[in-house]
Amino acid sequence: MTPNNTTQQIISISSGKGGVGKTSFSINLATALATKSYRVLLIDGDLGLANVDVMLGLNVKHTLRETVEEGKDPMGILVEIMPGFFVLPASSGVPEMANLSYEEQALLVDSLERIVHNFDFVLVDTAAGIGESVLWFNNWAKKNITVLSPDPTAMTDAYALIKIMKTRYNKKDFNLLINNVKNKKEAKEVFDNMSTVLEKFLGIKPCFQGAIPQDTAVSQAVRSQKPFFIAKPKARASMAVMEICNKILA
Repeated sequence: MTPNNTTQQIISISSGKGGVGKTSFSINLATALATKSYRVLLIDGDLGLANVDVMLGLNVKHTLRETVEEGKDPMGILVEIMPGFFVLPASSGVPEMANLSYEEQALLVDSLERIVHNFDFVLVDTAAGIGESVLWFNNWAKKNITVLSPDPTAMTDAYALIKIMKTRYNKKDFNLLINNVKNKKEAKEVFDNMSTVLEKFLGIKPCFQGAIPQDTAVSQAVRSQKPFFIAKPKARASMAVMEICNKILA
């Protein structure tokens, strides 16, 4: 499918805390979209502690650091994972990349703006937490997906991220993805609890983006550095990602 600006979406995928499966979800959602013949760009938005390349077993030679420091065209940095699925890698162990100046942020966003028209979907796997890069990537995106798990700290930290996005940028549309749930009942409970708190204190009615069940296929895929959507297409987690993918397309 050729890129079409009327369907193009820029989606930020964030979480209040680390360890909730945000990067794994980002990779597998990108894979699912690519299997449907869409051109998908996954930007590693954890600029100082990149891990998309690690989870995909990539040997990265160039990163977004070169775009910020040398003005390198991001199209020359892309790594093709499979037909239609491209990754824009970030640097790891470079603390200054996690704290870009306003000018550097503007330069990076300007560089990204020049290439997004080449893709139907642009996914940004942000860093965990509420750092500056997380906030401006979320503000740049047209759609926000917040990943959380049933863990109370994941819920508290997700609330904090959403609260800052609401107060700083007046964002009102948030989509919640509940990861690592035992069953649909648990997913519904987590969403309902979060939704009640967001509505009561922030006046926000979040949308339910979907849920991914606990599945050994996920940890196996992480260890083998492959998307579980490809390694185990019939796994419960893979079917859940396809459901979420179809919901986004709808």
